[in-house]
Amino acid sequence: MAAPFAYEEPSIQKAWEAFRAHLPTMLLIWAAYVLFSGLGMGLSWIVQSISESMPGIIGGGETTKSVAVGIGQLVQMPFILVSSLIYILFLSVPAQYYETGEAITPMQAFSQLLSDPLRYLLAGFVFALLTTIGIILCIIPGLLIGFVMPVYVQRIFLTKQSIPDAFASSFQAVYRSPNGLAFVGIQLLAGLLMVIVSVCTCGLGAIAALPMSNFYVFNYAYHKGLIS
Repeated sequence: MAAPFAYEEPSIQKAWEAFRAHLPTMLLIWAAYVLFSGLGMGLSWIVQSISESMPGIIGGGETTKSVAVGIGQLVQMPFILVSSLIYILFLSVPAQYYETGEAITPMQAFSQLLSDPLRYLLAGFVFALLTTIGIILCIIPGLLIGFVMPVYVQRIFLTKQSIPDAFASSFQAVYRSPNGLAFVGIQLLAGLLMVIVSVCTCGLGAIAALPMSNFYVFNYAYHKGLIS
């Protein structure tokens, strides 16, 4: 059973208050995400540049460039995985907040992430794979899967369901609910507003806009019964 206020009607004011209560946590998540993403891109560029400067070892012309790009991407891969895990905290923290009724500290957020990183990585991989397949097949199925993510994250982080069961129950919770389409619409609107705020502030607004949109979306999911 989630906290009583999770079932209250959401509002921008409540999302703002939730963000303020988690300001240290969100800032640390942003800092860690930017750090690992930046390190990955920086090291990839350095390794790629060094590789391209050694045509006598790895070939010449287009071969050199292709091998250099491949090596750079390989070096970047661990950083992509870590930054992806960190990014999921933007969703798992609101899920934990509405479930427990207490503000989630930075230590709690990262401790939860480190408690079972393989589960979270595998869950993310499965979700990304299904979304990609859906987009390749007809675009719309992939988009429909993407809108299930908040409920899916709640299932993965806060229940003992297996990954297949978590995905199946999340999909059913959204698209068998009379409020499912409205939930999709809320996510679209929240995403649009986040993009507008971010663009108008040269990206700085995303520091607040992204977490606020997630708090609002999760509050809406609980309020409409998509997450019980």
